[in-house]
Parts: sequence; structure tokens; C-alpha cells
Amino acid sequence: MAKAYWIAHVDVRDPETYKRYVEGARPAFERFGARFLARGGPFLALEGQDLGKRHVVIEFDSVEAARACYDSPEYQAARQHRLPVATAVMLIVEGVG
Repeated sequence: MAKAYWIAHVDVRDPETYKRYVEGARPAFERFGARFLARGGPFLALEGQDLGKRHVVIEFDSVEAARACYDSPEYQAARQHRLPVATAVMLIVEGVG
């Protein structure tokens, strides 16, 4: 079974309130075995339009686990803290083999 990755590009307008989202999402990430590979560190934009200042890559064991994490009550509750203070583009990408 191929791994899957959440890839998120986020522009945070209120870092203090955004911390509530980060803390609130933790139980969902733990429940679904999320492994953070990149989380808001320095980046180098090579091509394309600006997608935000914070980039996150999270590994899951499968597309199903990645989707279940996003759809979980824990994550959806945490997401409500993010929506008013950040703009995000989020994708689930299936890994290779």
C-alpha cells in the first residue's frame, strides 16, 4: 500500500490564534499516525505563484488514513480555529509504490 502525504501551503494572519489550531489538531494527527516531514521551516520558491509562507508535509500510511484524519471530528473542530486566521491550500497526494 502506498503512503500518502498532506501537502499544505498556509498564509497565517494571526500566529497567536493559529496556535489553537495546531494544538487542537494534535489528537487527530496522533490518532491517524501522522508523521511531520516538513513544518513551516525555511523554503526556496523556484517557480509558480505564491502559495503562502508556511509549508507543511505530513506522511500517512495510506490515502484512506490521510482522508480519515482530515474528516475526523478532532481535526474538523481544530480547523474552525484556522479558518478565520489563515488561508490554506491543502492536498492529499498518493506516494509512489
